[in-house]
Amino acid sequence: MRILLIGLGRWGVNHLRNLHSLPIELFVAEIGEKQLEPARKLGIPAERLTTHYKDFADKVDGVVIVTPAQTHFALGKEFIEAGKDVFVEKPLTVANDESKQLAELADKHKRILQVGHILRFDPASLWLRDAVKNGDFGRVNMIRGHFGGFKRPRNDGGVMFADGVHFMDLFNFILGAMPKSVLAIHHDFMGRGMEDVSFVSLEYDTPHGKTWATVENDYFIPGKFREVVVCGDKLSAVCDYNVAQYKIKTYANRHELAGNDVKATEGVVSQIETPPEEPLLAELRAFLNSIKTRATPLADAWAGFDSVRVLNAALESAKTGKAVETTDG
Repeated sequence: MRILLIGLGRWGVNHLRNLHSLPIELFVAEIGEKQLEPARKLGIPAERLTTHYKDFADKVDGVVIVTPAQTHFALGKEFIEAGKDVFVEKPLTVANDESKQLAELADKHKRILQVGHILRFDPASLWLRDAVKNGDFGRVNMIRGHFGGFKRPRNDGGVMFADGVHFMDLFNFILGAMPKSVLAIHHDFMGRGMEDVSFVSLEYDTPHGKTWATVENDYFIPGKFREVVVCGDKLSAVCDYNVAQYKIKTYANRHELAGNDVKATEGVVSQIETPPEEPLLAELRAFLNSIKTRATPLADAWAGFDSVRVLNAALESAKTGKAVETTDG
């Protein structure tokens, strides 16, 4: 199988490393010769490197796009219409209508379009989704996510599009639903014209009842935070995505009526073991498998469209100061 990787930025080099480990013939494109150096160091032959991605467009089966978010729509559209299967890093696009167009285009041309919602491929996420679906948590009252920590900000979007998208998509995945409304507060402490701190509240209607979710993102708090807390009326869980294997700890805590009072009973604490897996490698392997089998990706274009709808609803809410309902466009 022949795959073209476009983009060797901070995250693109991780794609390069993982794709190089898979049984494919890898082609790489970047805007300049200097930017191609990581591929040269890995031993990618010179004839499979280019500064003009169109050089290889007709030679490959699939394309992995790891470029600034503003370029995703044009590149995705070009390759889908050319009959190629496409992997696009998150977010799928920056605009609702563009994401919807790409999803419809992929369906029309019967092309695989997978979005880089990497946390869907973490075994811990799959455990949480299945546990919620099976009713292990009972009614899920709330989910809280903190994806943040001190680091250099991206230039192609605010912290919500860069980092918040991870947990917004993850919560859709775990709950099997879209939030019906979004309320957001953003701050731009660095004065770049885009948020560097984001607090987003999401209201879900699920088969188990109403769920309130919050996502916090920042570039300032010392450390690195990738934590999700799921609180149900039967079970709660804390999931630390910074940990390699033992990410999830569950708590069988319950509130029970005791006369006119509510009794808080702390239950059994359990450590959940999930298989050690590099999610990026897993999602790229899944993309190759979808090309072969034509199976719908776990993170397909419509999932990408849903997360973009939530992101843009949050942007609108932050501007207006009011809750915004998610829409289909």
